[in-house]
Amino acid sequence: MKNLAFIDGQNLYMGTAKLEVNPWRIDLARFRVYLEKKYEVSNAYYFLGFVQEANQELYEEIQKAGFVLIFREHNPAMIGKKKGNVDSDIIFHIMKKMYKKEDFKKIVLVSGDGDFKLLVDFLIEENKFEKILFPNKKFASSLYKKIGATYFDAIDIFDVRAKIEKKEKGSLGN
Repeated sequence: MKNLAFIDGQNLYMGTAKLEVNPWRIDLARFRVYLEKKYEVSNAYYFLGFVQEANQELYEEIQKAGFVLIFREHNPAMIGKKKGNVDSDIIFHIMKKMYKKEDFKKIVLVSGDGDFKLLVDFLIEENKFEKILFPNKKFASSLYKKIGATYFDAIDIFDVRAKIEKKEKGSLGN
């Protein structure tokens, strides 16, 4: 039995590449390896708000890196008018796996969003929670302070960032 990872793609992007100060990009292939080695993740589900034709290269990159890509379902008339909030989709997928008693050890969640706090509490109670990884600890919900540092970590800390940051072409390390 291995762990499963659930990634809030928008939260990950906003907490890294869209920062006003010191933005950075994640090398998705290196991040996938990091999840496997550090947290024994066998399957990693990457949730995005909705499909956009202009982002096909990104979708291919996510899939090539070894993530299962899941899009939020929207009414086509609403695309571009509403936020691609995937929180309820992630919660549903995790609860469905538990309900169907799928064979996994624990859950790793990648998000800093406080909307997952009830889920995290429940998974801890059921001994099915490994860790929540904050894309940016500075912007992580303060609700998680109550669960204790055993259950959370940040990927923007120096040693983790060094392992998973996308190296620009022509820089050292490429």
